[in-house]
Amino acid sequence: MTEHQTETRAAYDGVVELYASLFADRRLAAMPFTRAMAGTFAELVRGAPNPRVADLGCGPGHLTAFLADQGVDAFGLDLSPGMVECARKSYPALRFDEARMEALPVEDGALGGVLAHYSLIHTPPEEVPALLAEQARVLAPGGLSLVSFFALEDGAEPVRFDHKVAPAYCWPVDRFAELLAGAGLEPFARLVQDPGSERGYLDAHLLARR
Repeated sequence: MTEHQTETRAAYDGVVELYASLFADRRLAAMPFTRAMAGTFAELVRGAPNPRVADLGCGPGHLTAFLADQGVDAFGLDLSPGMVECARKSYPALRFDEARMEALPVEDGALGGVLAHYSLIHTPPEEVPALLAEQARVLAPGGLSLVSFFALEDGAEPVRFDHKVAPAYCWPVDRFAELLAGAGLEPFARLVQDPGSERGYLDAHLLARR
Protein backbone atom coordinates (compact mmCIF):
# COMPACT_ATOMS: atom_id res chain seq x y z
CA MET A 1 0.00 0.00 0.00
CA THR A 2 1.04 3.59 -0.52
CA GLU A 3 1.70 5.91 2.41
CA HIS A 4 -1.57 7.80 1.94
CA GLN A 5 -3.53 4.51 1.84
CA THR A 6 -1.92 3.36 5.09
CA GLU A 7 -2.73 6.69 6.75
CA THR A 8 -6.30 6.72 5.43
CA ARG A 9 -6.93 3.14 6.55
CA ALA A 10 -5.64 3.90 10.06
CA ALA A 11 -7.73 7.08 10.23
CA TYR A 12 -10.96 5.26 9.34
CA ASP A 13 -10.14 2.35 11.64
CA GLY A 14 -9.99 4.93 14.43
CA VAL A 15 -13.49 6.34 13.84
CA VAL A 16 -15.51 3.23 13.04
CA GLU A 17 -18.16 3.58 15.75
CA LEU A 18 -18.61 7.33 15.26
CA TYR A 19 -18.73 7.03 11.48
CA ALA A 20 -21.21 4.17 11.62
CA SER A 21 -23.50 6.16 13.92
CA LEU A 22 -23.38 9.20 11.60
CA PHE A 23 -24.10 7.27 8.42
CA ALA A 24 -26.57 4.67 9.60
CA ASP A 25 -29.81 4.08 7.70
CA ARG A 26 -31.58 6.86 9.58
CA ARG A 27 -29.05 9.38 8.19
CA LEU A 28 -29.63 8.13 4.65
CA ALA A 29 -33.33 8.90 5.13
CA ALA A 30 -32.34 12.56 5.42
CA MET A 31 -30.26 12.53 2.21
CA PRO A 32 -32.81 12.74 -0.64
CA PHE A 33 -30.30 13.50 -3.40
CA THR A 34 -28.09 10.56 -2.50
CA ARG A 35 -31.13 8.29 -2.33
CA ALA A 36 -32.36 9.58 -5.69
CA MET A 37 -29.12 8.88 -7.53
CA ALA A 38 -28.39 5.60 -5.76
CA GLY A 39 -31.98 4.51 -6.36
CA THR A 40 -31.79 5.39 -10.06
CA PHE A 41 -28.49 3.54 -10.32
CA ALA A 42 -30.02 0.46 -8.68
CA GLU A 43 -33.09 0.60 -10.90
CA LEU A 44 -30.99 0.70 -14.06
CA VAL A 45 -28.73 -2.13 -12.92
CA ARG A 46 -31.70 -4.19 -11.79
CA GLY A 47 -33.15 -3.98 -15.28
CA ALA A 48 -29.90 -5.11 -16.92
CA PRO A 49 -28.74 -8.71 -17.50
CA ASN A 50 -26.14 -8.50 -14.71
CA PRO A 51 -27.46 -7.17 -11.37
CA ARG A 52 -24.20 -7.69 -9.43
CA VAL A 53 -22.85 -4.49 -7.84
CA ALA A 54 -19.72 -3.65 -5.85
CA ASP A 55 -19.88 -0.83 -3.28
CA LEU A 56 -16.29 0.42 -3.25
CA GLY A 57 -15.23 2.03 0.00
CA CYS A 58 -18.40 0.71 1.57
CA GLY A 59 -17.58 1.90 5.10
CA PRO A 60 -20.15 0.57 7.60
CA GLY A 61 -22.21 -0.91 4.78
CA HIS A 62 -25.30 1.32 4.85
CA LEU A 63 -25.33 1.94 1.09
CA THR A 64 -24.54 -1.70 0.31
CA ALA A 65 -27.65 -2.60 2.30
CA PHE A 66 -29.67 0.11 0.53
CA LEU A 67 -28.69 -1.31 -2.87
CA ALA A 68 -29.54 -4.83 -1.76
CA ASP A 69 -32.95 -3.59 -0.62
CA GLN A 70 -33.43 -2.16 -4.12
CA GLY A 71 -33.12 -5.64 -5.58
CA VAL A 72 -29.53 -5.80 -6.82
CA ASP A 73 -26.86 -8.33 -5.83
CA ALA A 74 -24.69 -5.93 -3.82
CA PHE A 75 -21.49 -6.58 -1.89
CA GLY A 76 -19.07 -4.18 -0.18
CA LEU A 77 -15.31 -3.68 -0.36
CA ASP A 78 -13.25 -1.39 1.86
CA LEU A 79 -9.61 -0.67 2.68
CA SER A 80 -10.37 -0.42 6.42
CA PRO A 81 -10.60 -3.75 8.27
CA GLY A 82 -12.46 -1.97 11.05
CA MET A 83 -15.15 -0.79 8.66
CA VAL A 84 -15.44 -4.25 7.09
CA GLU A 85 -15.90 -5.83 10.52
CA CYS A 86 -18.54 -3.25 11.41
CA ALA A 87 -20.42 -3.81 8.15
CA ARG A 88 -20.38 -7.58 8.62
CA LYS A 89 -21.87 -7.22 12.11
CA SER A 90 -24.52 -4.74 10.98
CA TYR A 91 -25.54 -6.65 7.82
CA PRO A 92 -24.64 -10.33 8.34
CA ALA A 93 -26.62 -11.44 5.27
CA LEU A 94 -24.38 -9.42 2.94
CA ARG A 95 -20.77 -9.94 1.84
CA PHE A 96 -18.03 -7.49 2.86
CA ASP A 97 -14.29 -7.86 2.20
CA GLU A 98 -11.08 -5.87 2.48
CA ALA A 99 -9.73 -4.62 -0.84
CA ARG A 100 -7.76 -1.84 -2.50
CA MET A 101 -9.51 0.05 -5.26
CA GLU A 102 -6.55 -0.18 -7.63
CA ALA A 103 -6.59 -4.01 -7.40
CA LEU A 104 -10.19 -5.16 -7.02
CA PRO A 105 -10.66 -8.89 -6.31
CA VAL A 106 -13.15 -9.13 -9.18
CA GLU A 107 -12.82 -10.78 -12.60
CA ASP A 108 -12.87 -8.75 -15.81
CA GLY A 109 -16.38 -7.75 -16.87
CA ALA A 110 -17.99 -9.49 -13.89
CA LEU A 111 -20.16 -6.62 -12.58
CA GLY A 112 -23.25 -4.81 -13.73
CA GLY A 113 -22.50 -1.82 -11.52
CA VAL A 114 -19.92 -0.10 -9.33
CA LEU A 115 -20.72 2.45 -6.64
CA ALA A 116 -17.97 4.76 -5.34
CA HIS A 117 -19.72 6.98 -2.82
CA TYR A 118 -17.17 9.60 -1.64
CA SER A 119 -14.58 6.80 -1.56
CA LEU A 120 -12.23 8.36 -4.13
CA ILE A 121 -11.94 11.69 -2.30
CA HIS A 122 -8.79 10.75 -0.37
CA THR A 123 -6.91 9.60 -3.48
CA PRO A 124 -4.27 12.01 -4.85
CA PRO A 125 -5.49 13.34 -8.22
CA GLU A 126 -2.71 11.69 -10.23
CA GLU A 127 -3.84 8.26 -8.98
CA VAL A 128 -7.56 8.65 -9.72
CA PRO A 129 -7.38 7.66 -13.44
CA ALA A 130 -5.99 4.24 -12.52
CA LEU A 131 -8.84 3.65 -10.06
CA LEU A 132 -11.43 4.59 -12.68
CA ALA A 133 -9.73 2.29 -15.19
CA GLU A 134 -10.02 -0.52 -12.63
CA GLN A 135 -13.74 0.18 -12.34
CA ALA A 136 -14.04 -0.06 -16.13
CA ARG A 137 -12.13 -3.37 -16.08
CA VAL A 138 -14.56 -5.09 -13.73
CA LEU A 139 -17.72 -3.77 -15.43
CA ALA A 140 -19.51 -5.74 -18.12
CA PRO A 141 -20.25 -3.86 -21.37
CA GLY A 142 -23.10 -1.49 -20.59
CA GLY A 143 -22.35 -1.68 -16.86
CA LEU A 144 -22.83 1.43 -14.74
CA SER A 145 -20.56 3.45 -12.46
CA LEU A 146 -21.95 5.95 -9.93
CA VAL A 147 -19.27 8.16 -8.42
CA SER A 148 -20.02 10.76 -5.73
CA PHE A 149 -17.54 13.38 -4.54
CA PHE A 150 -17.10 16.90 -3.18
CA ALA A 151 -17.23 19.38 -6.03
CA LEU A 152 -16.08 22.88 -6.93
CA GLU A 153 -18.34 25.37 -8.63
CA ASP A 154 -15.40 26.94 -10.46
CA GLY A 155 -11.82 26.07 -11.31
CA ALA A 156 -10.01 23.62 -13.52
CA GLU A 157 -8.06 21.49 -11.05
CA PRO A 158 -8.86 19.61 -7.82
CA VAL A 159 -8.23 21.30 -4.49
CA ARG A 160 -6.90 19.55 -1.38
CA PHE A 161 -8.69 20.20 1.91
CA ASP A 162 -8.64 18.95 5.49
CA HIS A 163 -11.41 16.37 5.71
CA LYS A 164 -12.39 15.45 9.27
CA VAL A 165 -11.02 11.92 8.88
CA ALA A 166 -8.14 12.20 6.38
CA PRO A 167 -6.88 14.71 3.78
CA ALA A 168 -9.20 14.81 0.76
CA TYR A 169 -9.71 16.47 -2.62
CA CYS A 170 -12.57 18.48 -4.08
CA TRP A 171 -13.04 18.25 -7.86
CA PRO A 172 -14.43 20.44 -10.65
CA VAL A 173 -17.34 18.37 -11.97
CA ASP A 174 -16.42 18.69 -15.65
CA ARG A 175 -12.82 17.69 -14.92
CA PHE A 176 -13.94 14.53 -13.12
CA ALA A 177 -16.32 13.72 -15.95
CA GLU A 178 -13.37 13.94 -18.34
CA LEU A 179 -11.46 11.41 -16.23
CA LEU A 180 -14.40 9.01 -16.34
CA ALA A 181 -14.59 9.33 -20.12
CA GLY A 182 -10.84 8.79 -20.39
CA ALA A 183 -11.22 5.52 -18.48
CA GLY A 184 -13.89 4.30 -20.90
CA LEU A 185 -16.84 5.26 -18.68
CA GLU A 186 -19.12 7.68 -20.53
CA PRO A 187 -21.03 10.02 -18.19
CA PHE A 188 -24.70 10.38 -19.11
CA ALA A 189 -26.30 11.87 -15.97
CA ARG A 190 -25.22 14.15 -13.16
CA LEU A 191 -26.68 15.70 -10.04
CA VAL A 192 -24.90 18.62 -8.39
CA GLN A 193 -26.26 19.94 -5.12
CA ASP A 194 -25.33 22.73 -2.73
CA PRO A 195 -25.71 21.13 0.71
CA GLY A 196 -25.22 24.45 2.48
CA SER A 197 -22.51 22.95 4.65
CA GLU A 198 -19.76 24.81 6.48
CA ARG A 199 -17.22 23.41 4.00
CA GLY A 200 -18.72 25.44 1.20
CA TYR A 201 -18.31 22.65 -1.35
CA LEU A 202 -20.96 21.10 -3.58
CA ASP A 203 -22.02 17.46 -3.62
CA ALA A 204 -21.70 15.84 -7.05
CA HIS A 205 -22.96 12.50 -8.37
CA LEU A 206 -21.90 11.31 -11.83
CA LEU A 207 -23.51 8.30 -13.49
CA ALA A 208 -21.51 6.73 -16.32
CA ARG A 209 -21.82 3.71 -18.58
CA ARG A 210 -19.06 1.41 -19.85
